[in-house]
Amino acid sequence: MTEPVFPVSRAMPEAALFRDAMARVASAVHVVTTLGPQGRVGLTATAVASVSDAPPTVLVCVAKLSRTLAVIEASGVFCVNTLPGDDLDLAEIFASRRGIEGEARFATRDWSALTTGAPALSGAVAAFDCRLVAAHDVATHRILIGEVVGLGGAAAPPGTSLIYRQRGFEAV
Repeated sequence: MTEPVFPVSRAMPEAALFRDAMARVASAVHVVTTLGPQGRVGLTATAVASVSDAPPTVLVCVAKLSRTLAVIEASGVFCVNTLPGDDLDLAEIFASRRGIEGEARFATRDWSALTTGAPALSGAVAAFDCRLVAAHDVATHRILIGEVVGLGGAAAPPGTSLIYRQRGFEAV
């Protein structure tokens, strides 16, 4: 067996160094929403990925301490709304950076419902309406696996999308 070209370290990287490295990775920005007995709730997320197309399945990582997580798990549904490039304001609102809470967050845009009843953003690049099929705890987050039961999104030709990198939002 040959030695690796680069030395392999067995030590975990420091959290700050890891966050700095992840800040260099561009990620699409989404607002993940759901509907519970107390109304609509949501959060901004960048840890979202496709899992499979048979059946259509996505995953989203949510902090275990998130109030939205509890509502998603209780309702069993959520919608991943991919934001257009000009919607930095909505990303900031759902990231709790504008001091707007609860139902007031939803008053800033037009929303509809697809299949599950979870709020779907009318101007989303894409909206993935999901039924929760699995949840897994990993470190400080819970990975939610959702089977996509409805699709939505802007009917217009694709424009820009909002991404997060270098600890800021930008359109691409």
